[in-house]
Amino acid sequence: MNNPSEPSPSSEIQPADALAELALNLRWSWHHAHQELWGRLEPELWEHTHNPWIVLQTASRQKLDTALADPDFRRLLDQLLQEKREAEQAATWFGATHAEAPLHTIAYFSMEYMLSEALPIYSGGLGNVAGDQLKAASDLGVPVIGIGLLYQQGYFRQEFDSSGAQQALF
Repeated sequence: MNNPSEPSPSSEIQPADALAELALNLRWSWHHAHQELWGRLEPELWEHTHNPWIVLQTASRQKLDTALADPDFRRLLDQLLQEKREAEQAATWFGATHAEAPLHTIAYFSMEYMLSEALPIYSGGLGNVAGDQLKAASDLGVPVIGIGLLYQQGYFRQEFDSSGAQQALF
């Protein structure tokens, strides 16, 4: 909980900016408390997309104002923002083990990354492996940047026929 004498994390910046900060950070894809926040704004859209940026861009000003006026919504927003910022400041394995390393950034090149179903930039196993490796690197504090191509809808959908053979649907 926040100390009442200290400003809450979202009071330091405009509430809409706090929502954008949360929406643009992939923490929402594995930190399930975010689902409640985004589901309150546009429940049906959240259910169909699981994409907070789309929810934020689609929600009417009236819905945003109503949600931000709700003390429970604001508490949840403050809590999620504080947890995100604490996680960003927390000590990591890489920082503790390799504090003096000259390495500052590692480029990870892949044709696809499975980060979330809301971001269809993957089609199968390669994207799954790349996404898992990026998440593991993030958890360890390894300074990795994923570099790839942005396909608007992936470059193909993968299905399997009755014999288990992959069928690529372009």
